[in-house]
Amino acid sequence: MLNTAPNPLKRKLKKLLLVLIGLYVMISASLYFLQEKLLFFPTVLEQDYMFNFNHNFEELNLKTDDGAKLNAIHFKVGNPKGVILYFHGNAGDLSRWGTLAEFFVDKGYDVLIMDYRTYGKSIGKLSEAVFYTDAQLFYDYLKKQYDEKDITLYGRSLGTGIATNLASKNKPKQLILETPYYSILDVAKDRFPIFPVKKLLKYKFLSFEFIQKVSCPITMFHGAQDDVVPYISAQKLFGVAPKKQTTFVTIKGGNHNDLINFESYHNQIQELLP
Repeated sequence: MLNTAPNPLKRKLKKLLLVLIGLYVMISASLYFLQEKLLFFPTVLEQDYMFNFNHNFEELNLKTDDGAKLNAIHFKVGNPKGVILYFHGNAGDLSRWGTLAEFFVDKGYDVLIMDYRTYGKSIGKLSEAVFYTDAQLFYDYLKKQYDEKDITLYGRSLGTGIATNLASKNKPKQLILETPYYSILDVAKDRFPIFPVKKLLKYKFLSFEFIQKVSCPITMFHGAQDDVVPYISAQKLFGVAPKKQTTFVTIKGGNHNDLINFESYHNQIQELLP
């Protein structure tokens, strides 16, 4: 008689396949439903928290049309050379980023830096669209006090997509991008190559589309050893940027959070912000 009993090896392989499929579905679901927790790492400050910096500053709270409240720090110096609107990375809050932004205040520039919704003291519902509209709100705020030709947009990491979008819709003096990406979608594809991230991600930050509409000078800084935003992602962004007005600065040995430690970064910043 023929042996019709299931092959033990086939049973094990079938179970393994079912486990792998289950894991794939679970991870895919996590990428969709938990993507804000995977992309954004805000720290929250009490509303009565008192900032302490080395330079004079004004604390701002701008309200949006949908009822959000956006907290910001506006550093001011005597006779500023211009103003920098700074968009920070995806972790922390102004108590940390404000201190880092003082690097530019030391150079004689006013600096306005905001906390995104859910960061620090800022409150409101988060979406990709409101990153851009909130940025425009602060740009319009600055235009009431400064000539637009004196406004420099500076984006770092996550903030590079926001700054690039803003530059594409306005006419600032220049756009400076530290550790930029082609898109968040591009970075996600690099980290999760076997998952359909294009369909799963609600936050795409398509910098490669925005940058083609930027009319001001653009400077990009990227560390060759960046282990957060791949160097190749920044190179791809440079590849679609307006050629005559874009400069790409490679920081050899630089990672994601240490470019300020390199002389080549300081030399180029000195040219951009004399």
